[in-house]
Amino acid sequence: MSDTAAAPMNAQEASRRWPRWLDEAELALPFCSQFVLYGNVRDVQLVPAAGGVMAVPPVQSLWERLNPRGYAFFLVYDRNEGLRVYPKEATAQAEQALRPRLSWFQSSAQNRPDGAAQECAPSRIPELVRAIEATTVCRCALIVENASRLVLSSDQVSESELEIFSACERAARTATPRQPAGASGQPIFNPVFWMCSSIRDLPDWFVIGNERIRAISVARPDFEARRALVQQLAGSIDSGFTASGPKSEKQIDQFAALTEGLTLRSIYAVAQIARDQRFSLDRIADAIRCYKVGVPDDPWKKPHLRESIRKGEEEFRIYVKGQDSAIRKTLDILTRSVMGLSGAQASSAVSRPRGVLFFAGPTGVGKTELAKAVSRLIFGDAQACVRFDMSEFSSEHSDARLIGAPPGYVGYDTGGELVNAIRQRPFSVLLFDEIEKAHPRILDKFLQVLEDGRLTDGRGDTVHFSETVIIFTSNLGIYRENETGQRVLNVSAESPYAEVEKRVRGAIEDYFRFNIQRPELLNRIGDNIVVFDFIRTQVAEQIFERALGSVIARVKETNGLEISLAPATQKKLFELCTLDLMNGGRGIGNRLETCFINPLARALFDLNAPSGSKVSVKDLTVAEAGHVTVSCASG
Repeated sequence: MSDTAAAPMNAQEASRRWPRWLDEAELALPFCSQFVLYGNVRDVQLVPAAGGVMAVPPVQSLWERLNPRGYAFFLVYDRNEGLRVYPKEATAQAEQALRPRLSWFQSSAQNRPDGAAQECAPSRIPELVRAIEATTVCRCALIVENASRLVLSSDQVSESELEIFSACERAARTATPRQPAGASGQPIFNPVFWMCSSIRDLPDWFVIGNERIRAISVARPDFEARRALVQQLAGSIDSGFTASGPKSEKQIDQFAALTEGLTLRSIYAVAQIARDQRFSLDRIADAIRCYKVGVPDDPWKKPHLRESIRKGEEEFRIYVKGQDSAIRKTLDILTRSVMGLSGAQASSAVSRPRGVLFFAGPTGVGKTELAKAVSRLIFGDAQACVRFDMSEFSSEHSDARLIGAPPGYVGYDTGGELVNAIRQRPFSVLLFDEIEKAHPRILDKFLQVLEDGRLTDGRGDTVHFSETVIIFTSNLGIYRENETGQRVLNVSAESPYAEVEKRVRGAIEDYFRFNIQRPELLNRIGDNIVVFDFIRTQVAEQIFERALGSVIARVKETNGLEISLAPATQKKLFELCTLDLMNGGRGIGNRLETCFINPLARALFDLNAPSGSKVSVKDLTVAEAGHVTVSCASG
């Protein structure tokens, strides 16, 4: 369930709320001596402040929470920056408290400005841990920032890394809670906080199985945290914003809802984009889109796009023959996308893909061609249609090809084909051909894409699909298995379109609900199933004439010969090419290649007519074995 579904807090409740991970850390201080903080540790955190909330770095948020418990200072270590005291005003107190155990810290501090970092090798971390945990004169803590950088590989630690973490693990087990003189309350630990991007960045044996080391996830901000920050930023974005009133409440709620999945630092960046581009709060969705896709220009708002949609039916019929119903429904969905109403019934509508289409029907009827025509219509380029043949993703683990291999596996640094394609072209049509041939685990990847419009790759980076049109194609419903398990026709070219549509839709629903048990995926596709009809005889003639015209034009272009067919010969060729329409337009093209292009090539090769000649095809002869010969004469 989306976090936007939670009951909203009022401003006073939100301002008193601390991030959950800080609550958990403080609660565990009496019985945990070390903490592994992982996840969103580089983001600012919202903490209560006078009159509301303030966004502060993680170290400061820890200080704001622990200082009232009597903590006098933090030691903050970073492999690149060195060692520093936080806050800098406590440097003298830190030197006094640590003097008995860290003489090198005292001597180095004498020649440094207050609060300045000093060099410190990672090998000294165990000394810091023991000194902090054993301090009795005051409460203090050690924070190891960017702890992920201390280990080259968590699966295979080096000898020096092993010594560091083994010593720290032992220190965690042997540490005791402290009660400095004059302190009130129960004894609590002087803790160590390891900050890392992922819990996998540190050795498993260090994190798991030690009751004194607690792993705490630092989650991305929820709706209420985002809303509290947005309320502070709204006035700087829109000079007409007022702090109260139904409109302002709605604008704030919408802004917070649209930033689901973003960090607080990202929301600051969105606000900056809105100020730079002069977007009001009513247009904050445009600022969010700019931040996500990194492109200020929006093809979906081009003035000519509406005119293109109006002429879309005529344009589509050039490339796709005999699919009036499919074309009309496709244009309805595209019109909805252009108007920004795709998924308007959902709270996360703007984050979802611009359009989702499921093209179903017999083979060779124009499903792929219509997908390319959609790309040409919207983005002016058929190359903006990125095609994935899902038969290549039939194995359970082929999802790594789409989103990238996980850490430690071959290809981790190269990323996945799908996420790389979106990074290169955020405005595109994604065509997933023959979706039923993919492994069900691969289909699970589309759940988040269709619902939230984003996907996390193997490296942990997020890509956004909010500006894409996603098209699935399928042949489901054309064939079925009978009682004996044989594959037989479910519908045929003789069936009326209404019957074809009904049976194909029913087969698709059965496939997702019962065969692969993914009704949630079908639910996300919704009523966007577009069923294509069989190629009927009248349409077959149009496809045949277009294909034949292409052959004649190619001969003239490559050999300089003008080809003509006698009417009786062309009629005979048409009958040969349309004997079986089950394979659709592609089948007509295949038969034309066999019955005309191949014998024509042989005949022209033997004729050896000079460029500029007129060649008349007099007759086609079909031998008993199906071999076709063409009789040509040069005029």
